[in-house]
Amino acid sequence: LSLLMGYAGQISLGHAAFFGIGAYVSGILTTQYGFNPWLCMLLAALAAAAVAAAVGGPALRLKGHYLAMATLAFGIIVNIVFREEARWTGGPDGMINIPGLTLFGYALNSVTKYYYLVWAVVAAAFLFTVHLIQSPVGRALRAIHTSEPAAAAMGIPISHYKVVVFTFSAVLAALAGSLYAHYMNFINPATFDLFFSIKLIIMIALGGMHSIWGAVIGAILVAFLSLEWLHFFEEFEIVVYGAVLLLVTIFLPGGLVGVPAKLLERMRR
Repeated sequence: LSLLMGYAGQISLGHAAFFGIGAYVSGILTTQYGFNPWLCMLLAALAAAAVAAAVGGPALRLKGHYLAMATLAFGIIVNIVFREEARWTGGPDGMINIPGLTLFGYALNSVTKYYYLVWAVVAAAFLFTVHLIQSPVGRALRAIHTSEPAAAAMGIPISHYKVVVFTFSAVLAALAGSLYAHYMNFINPATFDLFFSIKLIIMIALGGMHSIWGAVIGAILVAFLSLEWLHFFEEFEIVVYGAVLLLVTIFLPGGLVGVPAKLLERMRR
């Protein structure tokens, strides 16, 4: 999402849908068809890529709040499908008995083992994304974010790059959803609602939307706050998140990663 919004400048309010697609494709293929979980994770990523390419083509022709509304509608539609297609998804009650992961016959059946697996995946995705940002593709994305007419004048195929980055971000979200499903062994539609999409945006806004490091920092902080403090607010939790997003937007538009540069600038002054 940081790559899509921070670098390419394309708004998405429906990325919880791709997270859910990854989780449900893995869950359905393993519980109902007995597929290998690792193969299911690959198939889930491919499914998310196909959906993102199909949706991104027409949706990314829109701009600003029109694009935000289109991705919002997409996320809501996918969540409704998760709820209504009970034969496949278990409906509102969710899906149980999703098998865990094993690696070379070694069961990843504890929090610590899964912790290292997830961070290995995060590190691989992080390194790939950093190299992508520094490549000609990354420079093209930044050019599109800065000025689409200027990027088009330089010969950059804007529509192509928009769909590519949207699809790549969907694949990463689906991969995360598959990891979530095989860790929890249970999923239900409530996990993949609009609030989760907003929480993802708060993560990158808090850490720094224009920095991959900022996305990691923001994710850690929001996860910590959710687990340790914000759950005490219960149904008012979304109000607290909204206030955090508003304050960050006003006072820290560059996110937390921009704080050291601001402090250094003030010291120089």
